Amino acid sequence: MESETKICQNCKTPFVIELEDFDFYKKIDVPPPTFCWKCRFQRRLAWRNENKPFWSVSAKSGKKIISIYPQHSGMTVYDEKEWRADDWDGLDYGVDYDFSRPFFEQLTVLLKKVPVNGPHTEDNINSEFLICSGWSKNCYLVCNTSRAEDSAYGNAMDDSKSCFDNSHIQKCERCYGSFWLRNSYQTHFSTRSTDDASCMFCFGTKGLTNCFGCVNIINKSNHIFNQPYSKEEYERRIKDMKLNTWSGLQEAKTTAMAFALKFPIAYINGVLNDDVTGEYISESKNVHFGYLVNGGKDLKYVQYLQVPGAEDSHDLTIWGETNVLAYENCQSGMGVSNAHFMKSCWSEIVDSEYCIDCRGISDCFGCAGLKKKQYCIFNKQYSKGEYESLRKKIIEHMNTMPYVDKRGRVYKYGEFFPAELATFEYNVSLAQEHFPLTKEQALAEGYSWYEAPSEHKATMSAGQVPDAIEDVPDSILKEILECIRCKKVYRIIEMELAFLRKEKLPVPRQCIDCRHNERISQRAKAFLYHRTCQCSGKSSSNGVYVNFGAHFHGEEPCPNEFETTHVPDSPEIIYCLKCFWDEIA
Repeated sequence: MESETKICQNCKTPFVIELEDFDFYKKIDVPPPTFCWKCRFQRRLAWRNENKPFWSVSAKSGKKIISIYPQHSGMTVYDEKEWRADDWDGLDYGVDYDFSRPFFEQLTVLLKKVPVNGPHTEDNINSEFLICSGWSKNCYLVCNTSRAEDSAYGNAMDDSKSCFDNSHIQKCERCYGSFWLRNSYQTHFSTRSTDDASCMFCFGTKGLTNCFGCVNIINKSNHIFNQPYSKEEYERRIKDMKLNTWSGLQEAKTTAMAFALKFPIAYINGVLNDDVTGEYISESKNVHFGYLVNGGKDLKYVQYLQVPGAEDSHDLTIWGETNVLAYENCQSGMGVSNAHFMKSCWSEIVDSEYCIDCRGISDCFGCAGLKKKQYCIFNKQYSKGEYESLRKKIIEHMNTMPYVDKRGRVYKYGEFFPAELATFEYNVSLAQEHFPLTKEQALAEGYSWYEAPSEHKATMSAGQVPDAIEDVPDSILKEILECIRCKKVYRIIEMELAFLRKEKLPVPRQCIDCRHNERISQRAKAFLYHRTCQCSGKSSSNGVYVNFGAHFHGEEPCPNEFETTHVPDSPEIIYCLKCFWDEIA
């Protein structure tokens, strides 16, 4: 079989299915997709609410709980402990398969009846207000995170402690406002850095101590904008910036961001890789079209696999820990083997398909909320022979009576759950971050939209907040602040104020959503573009940066071409890895 070009039934653009893709589909016995990889990614994201909590009511106890599902969703929500208890059984909701109706239509009805883990959390301690997070302690409004402590506001802050307002950090402590950090301490407003301590506004750095505004340097201390100073002079200059004030911090931020644009960045961010394409990939091998991947092997079209262990799989989004022979899964891990079209399933998921919110299942098809079950279809128990026979008939039925959505998109066996049936509105889901749509565009595409009600009125404007952190009184904990950007309201919590005072940082003037959006605006997108290295020999091709290293191509322009997530007209200077590493001081 050779590669084949198809037209995506969603975006109507051509996409290529390569020979190795066909080999993978054959190995797991699924048909090739009819959506391109970008539209498959968007579809999975539409089923993920990562950082927007709602108040809801437990259908079991009647108590008020935090949930990823708004009350109007029609979902039957329990709190985490209620959902994990042994006093209810998902088999009690089992139904016979109806061959007069499309598969996805029936599964949607079942999904809303079976109880779900409302906050979508696991084994947290003293952390009632978390969603999509597990094994964390003393945390508040942290999302998509494992094993965090004493932290608040942020997403993917794995194995980190006393961190606030960060995204995609690992093994960090006392960090604030940063993105893509590793093994760093007291590092604020920094990006793509590792092993830094007591740094601010540093980009693409490693092993720095007491540095400000530095770019592409390693193992330095007491540097400001890449220039060395004595310890005493460094401390005097930092004090003069008045970083303890909101006005001083904003001025420093503007200067640091402009300085960073004068330096090249690598076309791909990551370390210890072998044969990878994509962005933010580390310690991986043979990973292509990857995005935010750690410790992956033999993967394609995968995103947000920050917990290592996924291999020999395609089209995975979020988590991925120990996924093998997995395909079109969202938010599933901790031992997934030969399981496809899964959403929010973890802990030993084997030989199963089209299941949602299940734990420890094998040989299950079209089930929701099951725990430790085998040979089930639509939450009904069968013998091994009955299961295999009925599964085959249902797959044939999915092909002869497929689900057709409002836009005429056809969903047969082999496609992930339709986005228009997702349990979240489009702008609540993670799809809005990568595929932003207006309300009108989303509705035209057949998606739903959420209009958040205004439940509180501000008691203090941003202009009334004291400029310096030392002047902020304890009474601010009682105030409802108005965001300077979106005008929504937010509050300062006690642990946050204590952290800001300790780090001598001003109170933020934006709500947590705007702070999140600002952080991820630094993040490269997940899509690839063909480009040529911008090193022209003695300098960058735009003349902004002058090389100091000797490059393999001498004074001639670098001939290297690559696929990168940085769009051709982006302001960043993009170098190939050879040229980039020659410029690291």
